[in-house]
Amino acid sequence: MTVDDPTSSASAGSGGSGSGPVTPIGRDQHTPHHEVDHTVQPTADPLAIRLEQLILGAERRYTPFQAARSAGVSMELASRFWRAMGFADIGQAKALTEADVLALRRLAGLVEAGLLSEPMAVQVARSTGQTTARLAEWQIDSFLEGLTEPPEPGMTRTEVTYPLVELLLPELEEFLVYVWRRQLAAATGRVVQVADDEEMVDRRLAVGFADLVGFTRLTRRLEEEELGELVETFETTAADLVAAYGGRLIKTLGDEVLYCADDAGTAAEIALRLIETMEADPQMPELRVGIAFGTVTTRMGDVFGTTVNLASRLTSIAPKDAVLVDGAMAEELARTGAAPVSEKEAEAAPEEGTAYRFALQPMWQRPVRGLGVVEPWSLTRRKPKLPG
Repeated sequence: MTVDDPTSSASAGSGGSGSGPVTPIGRDQHTPHHEVDHTVQPTADPLAIRLEQLILGAERRYTPFQAARSAGVSMELASRFWRAMGFADIGQAKALTEADVLALRRLAGLVEAGLLSEPMAVQVARSTGQTTARLAEWQIDSFLEGLTEPPEPGMTRTEVTYPLVELLLPELEEFLVYVWRRQLAAATGRVVQVADDEEMVDRRLAVGFADLVGFTRLTRRLEEEELGELVETFETTAADLVAAYGGRLIKTLGDEVLYCADDAGTAAEIALRLIETMEADPQMPELRVGIAFGTVTTRMGDVFGTTVNLASRLTSIAPKDAVLVDGAMAEELARTGAAPVSEKEAEAAPEEGTAYRFALQPMWQRPVRGLGVVEPWSLTRRKPKLPG
């Protein structure tokens, strides 16, 4: 389905190719045209325009209406795709490139071929946009900003930026595609190993929250730079440990980390490693962790459901430098032989037999907001059984 551009009689041309993300979007077809300044450009800075052309690999040549028409999609659908990717309205400025047209054409083609439904195509656009937006912001704020410090007196940052981006762009692009393919392969492998089709969406996982204790007080006491370094250290350490021991980092929230694992033992090991590592750093505050095991709904790389909420609540009531787990997590650890059902069973185990990795201690039942009464269990690392 095509939409004519009521603001221009020029037809959308073809030619020039480029790659890279789509830039801003236009208002949809329901916007009164007298409210749109058709001469507005997203930026008039010469260096910014040169950098944009370098990164996108193409010059601006289309208005949003022209891009939608050239791609063969309605302006309404084009606006939905662009907004899902996180791009702002730009009226009918001529700011889009051939890459924007190709991106629209690809998404619409997947829908037309029946490979994706329209809502799923919008989700693909949104998840990709949100993830890459965060990545791009991080690279500019923490990476390029530091590298573009003028190497010689008298040079400006502007003089350094363009050649640096020109050198880094192809390398970073190749690395991004490599990491994405690796992550896609790992995620696909996890899904196809699930025996039950329903569990491909609603899966049974161990979900853990790790939370820095007293973070609010720290924000009032530390300078901004010190606080930023502390948060970066925490997030980096947590991300490395979660990955190293077989978990998946879902997200970081400054003073809190959310991760999950396919099995209870992995989640428990990560929790204890986090606390042990943070305890070894005198600059870091105490940590507390809560883990719950159960059915989890996954959407766009995030996790939802009662299991996630319970893990969060357990974290909020956990003592400093301690791990609390729910009853389902305790049962799963016992079922898999990672922890004894009771201390009596542990004492009866032969010296050279089951090597329990963890110890569980039931705590007092208590009401948890929104989830009723729960019986948390304290999780610790089990000391080796001494002979004799």
